[in-house]
Amino acid sequence: MARTLGQCIGALIGAVLLLGLGGCSPVKILNALTPDDTFERTVGIAYGEEPRQKLDVYVPRHALKDAPVVVFFYGGSWNSGDREDYAFVGEALASRGIVAVLADYRLYPQVRYPLFLEDSARAVAWTKTHIGEYAGNPQRVYLMGHSSGAYNAAMLALDGHLLGAVGMSPHDLSGWIGLAGPYDFLPIKNPDVRPVFFWPDSPPQSQPINHVSRGAPPALLIAASKDDLVNPTRNTGGLASKLRESGVPVQDLYYARPSHVTLVASLSRPLRRLAPVLDQVVGFIEHTPTQ
Repeated sequence: MARTLGQCIGALIGAVLLLGLGGCSPVKILNALTPDDTFERTVGIAYGEEPRQKLDVYVPRHALKDAPVVVFFYGGSWNSGDREDYAFVGEALASRGIVAVLADYRLYPQVRYPLFLEDSARAVAWTKTHIGEYAGNPQRVYLMGHSSGAYNAAMLALDGHLLGAVGMSPHDLSGWIGLAGPYDFLPIKNPDVRPVFFWPDSPPQSQPINHVSRGAPPALLIAASKDDLVNPTRNTGGLASKLRESGVPVQDLYYARPSHVTLVASLSRPLRRLAPVLDQVVGFIEHTPTQ
């Protein structure tokens, strides 16, 4: 059976993402194939004084007011990443009626744990205060992240001290979504991550699983079942189990086709056949009661 053009493009991008072919930037390909007629974007909004304390806001093209809001944190082992690389995430959410906030945060070696979490908390506080100016509902704020960005989202949702430092509480969140997140990773095996968490003296309080308590925001946890970078059984499964034991509403989902990297890429239009991640995220937001 002949492939459609969309299937061919998807196969090409999948090959680039999975194999790291030739100097091609996978995110540049994804973003080049991302339409720009579904949203209005405001870029480079400062939520602090540091150069990396900036965020972009994607507003659905026909949003009127009180749309749900997702603050998204990208991955990169806390030592790489840029919000501009994830325009396809902003478009995906905006195309489904969700205001998306994509935030940068300081990275190692400029900072170590917990300073990048403090940045993330400040980005959420900015969102809570200002998102009404961008058609968003400050009473319907969700956090979302991929890989180390999912860790950031988890820590803000579970460790009340982080949002407390910016005048907020996890109770101000309607929920959070983690994609392939590391939530229980001591002792640290990845040499790139070790210095971020002061290995071998990594503090136990750096682990999201150690902050689970009754009353935490509802969670949607999604993982690639064959993830070879972040163990889905220990991290996604382990955190989901502990949340359930504490009476926290949680759903954990595992998909066989995506890898650790292509799980977030499946939010993009060319790769949505890999897994229904976007549909699951939207469904979670639509069916989670307003705080």
